Amino acid sequence: MRDFVDGTAYNNEQGNRARKLFAAVVLAALDDAIADDKKYGNGPEQIARWARSRDGREVLSCAGIDPNERVVSGLMDFVGKGVRTSVALSREESERRTAALQAEAA
Repeated sequence: MRDFVDGTAYNNEQGNRARKLFAAVVLAALDDAIADDKKYGNGPEQIARWARSRDGREVLSCAGIDPNERVVSGLMDFVGKGVRTSVALSREESERRTAALQAEAA
């Protein structure tokens, strides 16, 4: 019984690592689309084309993201804002957005 539990825990951990790897691929695709948007002005269309492609849907699924149209529009909105993923995920950016929302409300 113990071997079964150890094997299941190991497989679960491997699955989590794979999911994180695919999530990193999604973040890289977002950064590439943001760079395309700044250079050519077609970033949202690029990320939408990628997310709707067979490979894009596969990567999104492996990252634990349901590849539906709502997700595609969210990715397009994110790219349209032009904020790099590393910046968007940082604490400083989160605090800045919170402060801006509080200033709007006041």
